[in-house]
Amino acid sequence: MTRQLVLVHGRAQEKKDSVALKAEWLDALGEGLAKNNLTLPIPEKDVRFPFYGDTLYEMVDGKSADAAAAVIVRGEDADDDEKQFTRAVMEEIRQKNISDAQLAEIAGEDVIRRGPLNWEWVQGILQAVDRFVPHGSGASIALFTHDVYQYLKNSTIRQTIDDGVSAAMTPGVETVIVAHSLGTVVAYNLLRQKGALQGWKVPQFVTVGSPLAITLIRKTLRNLASPIRCPECVSNWFNAMDERDVVALYPLEPAQFPLDPLNPAIQNKRDVRNNTPNRHGIGGYLNDKEVAKRIYDALI
Repeated sequence: MTRQLVLVHGRAQEKKDSVALKAEWLDALGEGLAKNNLTLPIPEKDVRFPFYGDTLYEMVDGKSADAAAAVIVRGEDADDDEKQFTRAVMEEIRQKNISDAQLAEIAGEDVIRRGPLNWEWVQGILQAVDRFVPHGSGASIALFTHDVYQYLKNSTIRQTIDDGVSAAMTPGVETVIVAHSLGTVVAYNLLRQKGALQGWKVPQFVTVGSPLAITLIRKTLRNLASPIRCPECVSNWFNAMDERDVVALYPLEPAQFPLDPLNPAIQNKRDVRNNTPNRHGIGGYLNDKEVAKRIYDALI
């Protein structure tokens, strides 16, 4: 029986045509396959693209990306728990990408002295990302953090997204899953909690541009279902990242993403050269020669 391919997208897909988006993913994958003198080994009808972009759009009440980001950055409509989550994620991003001196240049020495517990610290980090991180966008990071928080903490939103992705899976049919950015959080949580119960068979799980190893994201996932482990329905897990990608802070290695049990271990590729403007776009991952070959090998 032909294996299926399920593609799980990230954020910023609202108001887009899901058919056109699927075509963009497959075009980029085709570029990567061509570098191996290969083509997609399954018919397109066996490629599924569950679309939940409009659900994410509704999280910010239909505001434009800039308007929604401005509300998030100001801390409006956020309770203390979301603010704490945002501060923790932003501080981890800062530690890897922005020096104290650069943050002080943006936010001032007083903000530095008061430390991460004040909201001006978060605002300063996002402004510093715009200035000092090549191709970085503070607004995009703010929206990404908000969406991850809503998925992890709002059970209604999580269920809506999970149901949509679950509908793309066929019990008993071997299915290769490729997930990007926020989609890696969604796919991992869904596979871990429901995969074995639903009879899903995943010979290869591919994550690209993944934020799973960010400390508070990992800890929140552990609180939803402990322990952190390779989903029982997954035989192999391959993770790829560009170290310039500000969302994919760390590889999914034991130091940042310890598994219990340790096996099957995650294979990591850290040297992708993502050619999209923000180093995070899906096209720059799928057109990578090795990423494409991994997907091909799993499909045959």
